[in-house]
Amino acid sequence: MTQLIVYEAGNPANVLLDTRDFQVIAEAVSSLGARIERWEASHPLKTDASSEEILTAYAPEIDRLKSERGYTNADVVHIKPGNPNWPALRQKFLGEHIHDEDEVRFFVEGSGAFYLHIGDKVYEVVGEAGDLLSVPHGVKHWFDGGPVGNFTVIRLFTNQEGWIAHFTGDDISATVPYYNEAA
Repeated sequence: MTQLIVYEAGNPANVLLDTRDFQVIAEAVSSLGARIERWEASHPLKTDASSEEILTAYAPEIDRLKSERGYTNADVVHIKPGNPNWPALRQKFLGEHIHDEDEVRFFVEGSGAFYLHIGDKVYEVVGEAGDLLSVPHGVKHWFDGGPVGNFTVIRLFTNQEGWIAHFTGDDISATVPYYNEAA
């Protein structure tokens, strides 16, 4: 279920907010310059849908965002339980970083959490199937897909090279509770 948990950055045991109210979440992330939306496929998808089938099913929403925000390309990433690359990828994504463009992810299936480090707070925004999350460029953040990794996401970019991170070197992500999709 979509969730927002706000931690005090210097004392993550101090939870300032924990809500599953989508409207509260949308208002809170909007005030940070981030974005969360709910999308529905234009037609039902099989659980083993190909990347092309997924992009076609969400083409109206993808095209709208491309028009609104200047994104030039979209792709699909599938991470399934047992993926031998997941542990290394997870560690990479757990490093706090920024991007020169927005980080936009739509969860087709599964879930994961983006952590936005803004000022003296960390905002854990959990996205699930049907949620679009967009982290504005320049915002310090990290992503956790959980210990197993079970999600399919559409990614949108303005840079043809795709995901390019600038790591901050801050180890704050190790001080905040990791995302556990079984929780």
